[in-house]
Formats: sequence, structure tokens, C-alpha cells
Amino acid sequence: MKIEQIYTGCLAEAAYYIESNGEAAIIDPLREVGPYLAKAEQNGAKIKYIFETHFHADFVSGHVDLAEKSGATIVYGPTATTAFEAHIATDGEQFKIGDLTITALHTPGHTLESTTYLLTDANGKNHCIFSGDTLFIGDVGRPDLAQKGSLTMDDLAGMLYDSLNEKIKPLADEVIVYPGHGAGSACGKSMSKETFDTLGHQKQVNYALKAETKEQFIKEVTDGILPPPPYFAKNAAMNKGGYESIDEVFEKGLNSLQPQTFEDLANQTDALVLDTRDPQTFAKAFIPNAINIGLNGQFAPWVGALIPDLKQNILLVTDEGKAKETITRLARVGYDNTIGYLGGGIEAWQNAGKETDQITSISAEDFEKAYQENPAVLALDVRKPGEYEAEHLEFTHPRPLDYINDWTHKVDSNKTYYVHCAGGYRSMIAASILKARGIDNVIDVAGGYGAIKNTGLKRTDFVCPSKVAKA
Repeated sequence: MKIEQIYTGCLAEAAYYIESNGEAAIIDPLREVGPYLAKAEQNGAKIKYIFETHFHADFVSGHVDLAEKSGATIVYGPTATTAFEAHIATDGEQFKIGDLTITALHTPGHTLESTTYLLTDANGKNHCIFSGDTLFIGDVGRPDLAQKGSLTMDDLAGMLYDSLNEKIKPLADEVIVYPGHGAGSACGKSMSKETFDTLGHQKQVNYALKAETKEQFIKEVTDGILPPPPYFAKNAAMNKGGYESIDEVFEKGLNSLQPQTFEDLANQTDALVLDTRDPQTFAKAFIPNAINIGLNGQFAPWVGALIPDLKQNILLVTDEGKAKETITRLARVGYDNTIGYLGGGIEAWQNAGKETDQITSISAEDFEKAYQENPAVLALDVRKPGEYEAEHLEFTHPRPLDYINDWTHKVDSNKTYYVHCAGGYRSMIAASILKARGIDNVIDVAGGYGAIKNTGLKRTDFVCPSKVAKA
């Protein structure tokens, strides 16, 4: 028996490869399916099933491409309807993978078709569950994504409570929990950085499994849920209805462009110039109106949160050799319309005598000096609301990056703004967007709040709301 968790940190997503006696199954595959096919071929195994725990909202699954290339059967849980060929399992239906048995346990709540897959070993012992977004380590799936008609978030939370108590909690404590996501995913609110655990330990520490009543569970699970990113519904629709082959996405996007051709396409089409280099490298020289979302951060989720149209044409500026990886990561969240990348990168652009722009980025110490010289300095904190509420500089204005499309109109193009986040990744995204929208006087604070806290600013300049409330 072989069980391998394939964890993708930038999406906080876990896919699984299961193998026994020459047969294999994949659970919740990512869009690029080559690695699963290669793994099965190396092991001399044939992929028999592709199990989907639900219609994912935070990424586009690779189930359709993988089924076409492997001949495997796609399996969804009860109530699922698809535009492609799939086996819709009944509650309790069993599937054989070599000596292993996988049982579909219908566990609605996160979504109506959500299903947990219970793996039983060759000796008939329950070994693990693949819980998708029903049960995380330290949390459970958000119950607000599948609201339809009169079905409310509280209704779904009640379903989730029943699913956990009737299908999962009765399992033995030693059963291993393999979830669909870890910390950093927007599919839950307090997931652990650990990516698997025993069910028994989760019963002890997971607040949702410790709830004594359905009413308590509903209150705790629904409290503090932020609105889902705008791309979630669109990704779910792609997973349900099918999508363009990843091979076609690569063929269209892996198009190396000379600077003049790149510039012509940028001017003649509605293409967004997306620069994925390191924030500080980007700041020194970039194509005017380009947006920076660094490939080395939470790239795909931020693309999904900030670019509202999945059909948006995209032109890429990347580090050398990073074009294919960038296109792959865009496709994972449904952005399939990359139409080319700048061959030779920004150096080729500069060598061709093309114009570049810059964003001033200063140290936390220089930011401190700016504040001391002018306490009325305008500073924007682009961290998430919870981060800001936990602790922030008294004189900063909360402007979460997630909602930049809602607050940009409030920014005065005639004034100078200092922008910071936690570490410098998100602030450069925000600065580049503001710059592209005509806010020229934007200054990034490198190192963000983490660096600012190490400056000589007096502690009274920092505010912790919980402490203020007690005063």
C-alpha cells in the first residue's frame, strides 16, 4: 500500500496518490496532470479512479484532463451533476484499488456533494480518510459557498455538523485524517500548518469537533467568515462544467515575444501586463502600468482575488525560465488566457530602449524618519482586517489589499502615500496597482510591519485594540 500526499504550498492544497497491486487512484488532482501520470508509469501502475471530494472553488482540478489521458473514471459524491462523464457514487459505495477499499461517505455541509473517502487496508482495517474540505486539521470547511434559494449558511453548517457527528466522529481514533487544505487556504478560517493528523487528536483539539450542540457548532463555524474571493464561484463552475486542456493553455501562452511585439500586443489588446518578479527587483524597473504579483508568494490566490475576469488576456514578465511555471500556476485558478511572455525579460526591454517605471521603496527606518518629520504622513496598511485589528500603527489607515478595487477611488492622486503590509509582498502589489491607476506618489515600506516594529517608534505609536478595550 502506498499513500502519498502531494502538497502545493502556494495553494495550500493537498492531492493524494494511492497505489496497491498495480492500481492507482488520485484524489483532488491539480490542473497539471503530468506528474500523476509519470508517477504511475514509474511505479508500473494504472490509474483506475480519480476521486473528487467536491466541486472545488479555490482551484481548477485536473480531473478532466487526467481522465482523458489515463482512461481513469472520475468519481464524485452523491447529488453531483457534471457536464462530462463521471460516476456519481452512492453513499457507502465501495471501490477497489488493488487490495484496498475506498468507501464514499457523503458528508454535505461545505458543499452539498461533499464526500469523504474512507480507505480500508488489505486486512479490512480503516486506515485513513481523505476529508477534502469537510474536515481540516484544526478547522472545518466554510459553510457559506453553496447557499442556494432558501438554503442558508446556517442550514449548511447544520448539515456539516450532522456529517461530522454521524459519519466521521464514530470512526476509530487512530484513523488518519488527510484534508484537502492547510494553513493559508481561504476554504477555512483557522487551519493548522500541519497537513495531517489522527482523528483522535482532532477530537481533542479541533474546536468544531468539540462543539457540544448543533447550535454551538453553527455559531462557532459561521463566526468571522470573510467574503469568499471573487474567483471561487467561477472555479467551481469550471470544475463542474469542464475546461480547456492544459496543453492548449501552454501552446497559447508559451509564446516568447520580442519587446516591440510585446509592446504592440499590450497597446492593441486588453491584455494585462503581469510582472511576477521579486517585489524589490520589480520596484527598480518595470514596464509602465504593469502589475506586480510575485511568483514566490501566494501567487495564484492573489491573482484570483485581484483580477476579476478569468478571461482576461495576460502578458507576462518573469524571471528567466519561469514562464511555464507562471502559466501553470495561473491555470490552476482558471486564468487560461496568457497570450505570451517577454523573451529575455526586463533586460531585453531595456536593451531595446523601451521606457521603464519605478516605485520608491524605503526601509522601515526611513519610514520612521518620515513620520517624525511629518506626523500627518498618509500611510496605508494593506494587511487583512484581522491582522490590522490585532495590532497596527495608530496613524495608519486600514486598506486591505483584498478590497483594493473597492477603495482605490478614495485615494487622492495629488497626495503621497506610504504603503506597508506584513513583510513587503502585498504592499508592492498594492503599490503597483495604485501606480497603474494614476497614483504616482506611492512609496513602499520594505519589510512591512515586521520591520517597522523593530524601529525606534515608540510603543505608544502601536495600538492593540484588545488592550485599548480594557483601558
